[in-house]
Amino acid sequence: MLEVTALGWTLTIGVIVALLALDLTLGVLRPHAVGFREAALWSAFYIGVAVAFGLVFAGVAGWDFGAQYFAGYIVEKSLSVDNLFVFVIIMTTFAVPEKYQQEVLTFGIIIALVLRVVFIALGATLLSLFSFMFLVFGALLIFTAVQLFRHRDEDPDIEDNALVRAGRRFLPLTDDYVGGKMITRVQQKRMVTPLFLVLIAIGSSDLLFALDSIPAVFGVTDEAYIVFVANAFALLGLRALFFLVKGLLDRLVYLSTGLSVILAFIGVKLILHWAHEDLSTAVPEIGIGLSLTVIVVVLVITTVASLRKVRKDPDTKAHAGSVRARSTSAEERQPR
Repeated sequence: MLEVTALGWTLTIGVIVALLALDLTLGVLRPHAVGFREAALWSAFYIGVAVAFGLVFAGVAGWDFGAQYFAGYIVEKSLSVDNLFVFVIIMTTFAVPEKYQQEVLTFGIIIALVLRVVFIALGATLLSLFSFMFLVFGALLIFTAVQLFRHRDEDPDIEDNALVRAGRRFLPLTDDYVGGKMITRVQQKRMVTPLFLVLIAIGSSDLLFALDSIPAVFGVTDEAYIVFVANAFALLGLRALFFLVKGLLDRLVYLSTGLSVILAFIGVKLILHWAHEDLSTAVPEIGIGLSLTVIVVVLVITTVASLRKVRKDPDTKAHAGSVRARSTSAEERQPR
């Protein structure tokens, strides 16, 4: 079992808060349209920080825990790319000006990180108290994988989001973005701007993603510290990654399929772990080495197959995928 001292937690949280402050400074205090070069440099920086942390962590805690961290980080990073599909859809739906996209993404990432901390603490507590939660988490991931595969050629409809609908109905909403503010005054009346609704949409969407990603990363490690840092470092680079890949996301046509395979594999891993612990030690378990190999191989095959498909058929477009079918009302809203 991994033992992390109070000093270790303090230093880790300090580094993450410092990186969040940097992201906040870049995204909010200096709003501007992010170019490809800037996005590439910051993406490389955040990935470099995550890799450097993993190497230092592995050197201190051992390479078994280091492999668990890298497996968790890769899982969360790949799921985050699918998350970016939804972010692009949200930005497009609300026609957010490019210079304000950084701000809402940064606040959305902070909200996502806070939500992940809550889910991680809850998940770790449940797993420590009730071993059958491994079975529950595994079944949830397999169900999600099946649904994602079934609806891999669909996109979620933001207008189906209950919080967004409630915001449109009950909040006093301005027609424009009012200089990138989220709350403003119009004729002495306090009102919210569309940017506030965008933040609600991003935060609530990430809440749904957390329901899948947290059990998924617990499938490669049962150490709460590793789950936390894997999530944190995967989310920290999301703002820069959004601007780097948003023009390339349409090419990853098999991403949802690949993610469904990964989620199903981790679901099976969790169920086997439960059966090994609670039913019989004769039930085999899937080791971290095999897990890391399968995750990387599936992602490589997914990426290569996607690029080959787009090269042969340039009109093919990728979709975010959905865990449920689009509602009839949503379909009726689509242009014909």
